[in-house]
Amino acid sequence: MTRFLKTLAPLAVALAASALAPAAVAEVARTPFLPLASEAPAKLIVDPPIPERLAAGAVLIPYRTENFRILPVFGADAVDVSPRAGHLHVTVDDLPWHWADAGANNTIVVVGLPPGSHKVLIELADPAHKVIAGQAVTFNVPAAAHSH
Repeated sequence: MTRFLKTLAPLAVALAASALAPAAVAEVARTPFLPLASEAPAKLIVDPPIPERLAAGAVLIPYRTENFRILPVFGADAVDVSPRAGHLHVTVDDLPWHWADAGANNTIVVVGLPPGSHKVLIELADPAHKVIAGQAVTFNVPAAAHSH
């Protein structure tokens, strides 16, 4: 029986290696060091502000991205980076200006807003500042937040 197992062992190793080979190839295709043949659309998911912090006067808006990496890369030459990368544009209360966030900390933080209704627009932008997707969040800063 031992001789039989010794004879089958190399065959079992070869079969296992060939069965795993497609999975290994698939893993290589997902590496950030190689361009992707086709990429799924970028997606932005924005959650409402964290209530406990909002009550204290700080607006913390959690977000996450899919098929998009937040990185400090800018300019037309970086538009074709694969997997897709870029930054966020953040606009508060429809003001005529915004700021770019390339920090990838998955939270937008705004402090010092007066009590009342506010809107924060968060947009995914490519390295040349072309907006890919966006989502607005509206919320109220309570008057009690400024009495602390």
